[in-house]
Order: sequence, then structure tokens, then C-alpha cells
Amino acid sequence: MLTERLFKLQERGTSIRIEVLGGATTFITMAYIMVVNPAILSFAGIPQGPSTVATILAAAFGSLLMGFYANLPIAVAPYMGENAFIAFGLAAMGIGWQLRLGAVFISGLVFAIITLLRVRSWLANSISSSMKHSFAVGIGLFLAFIGLYETGIVTSSVAGAEPQSLLRAGATVLSAPDVPIKIGDLRSPQVLLAVFCFFFIAVLLYWRVRGGILLGIAATAFLGYVLGLGEAPRAVVALPFVGEFSLGAIALKLNILGMLKFSLLPILLTLFLMGFLDTLGTLVGVGAAGNMIDEKGNFPRIERPMMVDAATCMFSAAVGTSTSGAYIESATGIREGARTGLAAVTTSALFLASLFFIPLIQPLQHLRYAYGPALIAVGVLMMGSIKKIDFDDLTEVVPAFVTIVMMIFTYNIANGLTAGLVLYPVFKILSGKWKDLNAGSIVLGLLCLVYYVFGLPH
Repeated sequence: MLTERLFKLQERGTSIRIEVLGGATTFITMAYIMVVNPAILSFAGIPQGPSTVATILAAAFGSLLMGFYANLPIAVAPYMGENAFIAFGLAAMGIGWQLRLGAVFISGLVFAIITLLRVRSWLANSISSSMKHSFAVGIGLFLAFIGLYETGIVTSSVAGAEPQSLLRAGATVLSAPDVPIKIGDLRSPQVLLAVFCFFFIAVLLYWRVRGGILLGIAATAFLGYVLGLGEAPRAVVALPFVGEFSLGAIALKLNILGMLKFSLLPILLTLFLMGFLDTLGTLVGVGAAGNMIDEKGNFPRIERPMMVDAATCMFSAAVGTSTSGAYIESATGIREGARTGLAAVTTSALFLASLFFIPLIQPLQHLRYAYGPALIAVGVLMMGSIKKIDFDDLTEVVPAFVTIVMMIFTYNIANGLTAGLVLYPVFKILSGKWKDLNAGSIVLGLLCLVYYVFGLPH
């Protein structure tokens, strides 16, 4: 049988039915990305119609490649965190989305090169476990902060204030407010809907309801429509690649050469590190869920899924969306028994089918009170990594702490990553624990130092 030759079902103790069920389960749990990713990238100026098509294509391409090339039940799609960095983290630098997509492509290309050269393990081992988990915590809290702000649960302390109130005596420019943020208007219907949506998603996640995040978004959107705070879909089905869903506005519009500037190196480094660590963490996580890792905690033949992520990252930039990679939600399909690439192929097929139902998705992308709570929920799920930070060792916890707080309070993931990686070797040396360091951690620290000495920190 063809499926047996391609996916080795019997060898891995599974069947076509189990694999299809597992792939469908994975799709349901990660389908929210079709709503959230285009909504976030719209803040970078990428139009939502084409962006939705690009998001779906990236997920379908990556999952299909993971299925056939790596033969793993792991789905691929644009990453949460990286999309926020593209949309919000780079906003202050004033570079267009074409340059930002160019950065995504280059980071994917570098990822592919280091995978082919087999230096992945060297880089992976150069970053301590505490630092890796601090990245996850920081990105999770950053996403939660974006969700709180976008929904209005938290807002700027100067929102609604007169400009004159920010003028100090004798000053000619506005000053920073004493209190930067404040709680939002809890009497606002939109804010109340957002609060409801978050708790509803949390309850669904607790009971392990498949597709809990997407169900929460859809239920809140429906409730908002009933209350007159949303629009109904204009249609159920539509042809992709034509009209407002044409990729012509964003596909192959990336600016690669413009990113090849020394001052922009920190952007490339940040995207590379984020994608590299997300992939590494996801593979270990889903591998543990499916008993796929060896006794040393390593993922066998990890170069294959990493090459898939690198290829999908470049593909994503070409079609017009952000960094893509392996999705932790794949663990839900693995828990259903999926063990081969047939599950990922099934997920890919369902994403492709979704291309014809974009009109059902579109209204959700304009409702911040519906998709914003999903960001908060993802932040909650990522907070679990804080348990794996070594709080008994100050040389580990201080750089980890700096990484987290710099991400959140400077509203920029790059600031957190680079600050933590610079501080880590410095603190180890000053503490007399220089033997904990390796060449990789020193190289990464020096590269990140470039961000503050020659780059454009913002």
C-alpha cells in the first residue's frame, strides 16, 4: 500500500484512521491562526485579505512538507510571537512591511544553512535552559500585553486626556505621564466581551475541548453580533487568489537587499533566534508527548523538521506572511495517537480546504474583543516555562529576568533577547562561573552587543 510505504504506519503502530483523526484534531486546535495572524500583521500594513490567504498557504505548505519529508505528525504555521515582533516590535524603526518580510526570508535562509552545516546542536547547547525558557515566558507575556491593550482591558493613561495636561510648566514638548498605563473602561461592552472571551477560552482549555481558542473567538464574535457590535459574514464561500483575496498585493514583494545593512543585523539575529528556539522547544515538547525523543532528551533526525521549518519560513516571506514553524498544538493530534506524517498531510489538506471559506473568517479579524483574548490565552499557556528557570542560581535567573522584563516593558522582543544574551556571559564571568560558558554563548553575546553599540535599539 502506498500510504504504508510513504509513512510506515505499521512500523509506528498506527493506522490511516488514527492518523486522519490526529491530523484533524491538530487542525482544529490551531485553526485560530487564520484569524489572529492576519489581524496582527495588519498593524504592519499588510492587507488582511491577501494576508489570510498567505497564512493558510504557509500552513498548508509547511505541514505538507513536514508530512512527506520528515514523516512527522507535526503541523506548521506562522508563529505567534514572531508575528507580533514583525507588527509591533519593528514599528518604531519605521521600516515598511516589505523590509520586514525580507528579514523573515533571510532568517529562514540562515536557518537552512546552519542546519545543512549541522551546527544546530552547537548553537542549541550554547544557550542555557533557563535562558531558553525565559524567552518563552517573555514572549508569552508580551503577547498577553498586546491582547490586554488591543481589547481595551488595559489602556494608555493619557487616553482621552487633553494635550495640555502633559505640558510641564515652561516646557515646549509633551512629557511622559507619571503612570504609563491604566485599567480600561470596564463598563464598555467591547471590554466586557473581551473579558468574557478570555474566561470562556480558559474554561474550554481547562476541559481540553478541541479547538477551544477558535470556539471562544467564534462564540464571542456571535455574541457581539447579537449585541450590534459586529458584522455578519458577507458570504460563506469565495474563490481564493482573486479580487480582495488576490496575493498580487503582497506575494514576492519582500525586500531582501534592503535588509542587508549592518544596522539592521539585530533584526535578523532576533528573528533567527526566535524561530530557532521556537522550533527547538516545539520539537522537544511534541516529541515528549509522543515518546519520540531518546533517553538523552534529543529529537532523532532533528535536522529534517528543522529544514522543513527553514524552507517554510522562506516560503512564508515569499507569499507575504511572517515566520513559520512547528506548532506546539500538534501535541493534541499526537495525544489522539498520530505518529506519522500522514497526520500532518491531513492538517495540510484541511488548511487548503479553508481557502474557500475565508468569508467566514474575515469578520473575526476586525473584532479586537474576540481575537485579543486569544493572545492572552496563548500567553497563559506559554507561562508554564517559568517553572524551568533555575531560580536558585542568580547567574541564571538575573539574565532570564532581564530578558523577560525588557521584552514586556520596552514593548520589543528584540530588546529582551539581546539584553539577556549580552548579560548572561558578563554575569557569569563577574560571578566567577566562567566555566559555565562556551564559545557559542560568547559569540551570541558579542553579536547581541552589536545591537546596542552600532544598531538601532528602540
